[in-house]
Amino acid sequence: MTSSPYPVRLEGELEPGLNRWLWLVKWLLIIPHAVVLLFLWIGFVFATFAAFIVILFTGEYPRRLFDYNLGVMRWSWRVEFYAFAALATDRYPPFTLADVPDYPARLEIDYPSYQRRGLPLIGWWFLGLPQYLIAAVLVGGAGVGWVGPHWNVGFPGLVGLLVLVAGIVLLVKNRYPEEIFELAIGFNRWAYRVSAYAALMTPEYPPFRLDVGGHEPPRVAPIA
Repeated sequence: MTSSPYPVRLEGELEPGLNRWLWLVKWLLIIPHAVVLLFLWIGFVFATFAAFIVILFTGEYPRRLFDYNLGVMRWSWRVEFYAFAALATDRYPPFTLADVPDYPARLEIDYPSYQRRGLPLIGWWFLGLPQYLIAAVLVGGAGVGWVGPHWNVGFPGLVGLLVLVAGIVLLVKNRYPEEIFELAIGFNRWAYRVSAYAALMTPEYPPFRLDVGGHEPPRVAPIA
């Protein structure tokens, strides 16, 4: 058997020496990011719709639209990692769509070399409904949760509860439980895989597999 890495790769590093009080006001500190991301996600919706039309007839995701959507998701992951989806860094996230190699939260999505086209594309998207429901339970949200699973008004999801517990432990004991971090990253990883699939950024169906930890699981070599 061979386990190939999924084309959506989400990673995060738990930084040592986190401030025990800062997480209480991070929601306030990210307001400038929230304002910018509101407009970026509106652009994400339009870009995804335009990409859908192009894919429907050509089977190709326009590269500029893909890079823009990837940038929005990268930006969102950095902010979420800092503020409420992990609380695992006190380093303020940068205002950029570009990859930031030295930031402790990163996201990569392989550009699809092929895509489905025509009417099967619509049915393929609807096959993701079970995954969308699972992602909603993991990270919360409702409605158009596939657009930005962490940016919806709705129930907090399991990630929100886990991170709240981690914040309380950090406040009381001045340490971040590594087990909670690894599980929270696994839930976020699942949700971002589903989000990328729903945004047509990969034709590969998300695996029903929880990969915990800050780094993606290594590829398993073939067994002779």
